[in-house]
Amino acid sequence: MKLISNIELLIKKSGYKKTFIADQLHVSVQQLRNYETGKSLIPIDKGYILADLLGVGIEDLYRRE
Repeated sequence: MKLISNIELLIKKSGYKKTFIADQLHVSVQQLRNYETGKSLIPIDKGYILADLLGVGIEDLYRRE
């Protein structure tokens, strides 16, 4: 099973700037980009914060392939 990140698409739909989201997560914009591309997985605590910010469930941040 492979996890595919939906984070980039969800951020684009939200209208938030990446700098705002990165600040809320206490990460750099580069680290946020790593979450978007799937280079690294978002830690569960930050995943819940991001899901709340984007108005989605935490299960929506990734899809299984």
